[in-house]
Amino acid sequence: MIIYLARHGQTDWNAEERLQGQKDIPLNDKGKAQASGNGRRLFSLIGRGDDFAFVSSPLTRTRQTMECMLEALGRPGDRYEIDDRLVEISFGDWEGRTLAEVFRTEPEGIAERDADKWNFIPPGDNAESYEILSWRVGSWLRALERNTVCVCHGGVIRCLFVLTGQESNHEAAHLDIPQDRLLRFENGKLEWI
Repeated sequence: MIIYLARHGQTDWNAEERLQGQKDIPLNDKGKAQASGNGRRLFSLIGRGDDFAFVSSPLTRTRQTMECMLEALGRPGDRYEIDDRLVEISFGDWEGRTLAEVFRTEPEGIAERDADKWNFIPPGDNAESYEILSWRVGSWLRALERNTVCVCHGGVIRCLFVLTGQESNHEAAHLDIPQDRLLRFENGKLEWI
């Protein structure tokens, strides 16, 4: 089985380094161009992808990314599944703020996060750690039955690096996850392409 993964394209909040989490922020023009570029790259690898399932997180930025990619593949833009398990980590009360803004009001919270980013849970209802997110992502990964193209989030991809044994929790929590590249999972190995 082969899985191609793409992080959603850039949003204005990404450009401003704001914690998006589960806030539903759309792509900006650069993000749409990144998504289309990933679609063209994917076309060079799988053609129209007739043997692949297509699945996305339910958030607007991932759905827009998937639709741009499907257009580049010459496929109908509405022919993909949504899976709630792929939604980004929740940053609770910190969503919408930059880390610098949080530091000014909650330096002890930033210190806690810096000490153990993988297990840290921000304040607020429904906030999650990467560890908690990995439970959802693991459930999704175990349920896959066929070749798949997935559009998701940086946190989801960090969890995949841990779930596949390629990175430690600490290393994965600090990975840079590009928005203009594809990640292939094949034979138990993740590889940026």
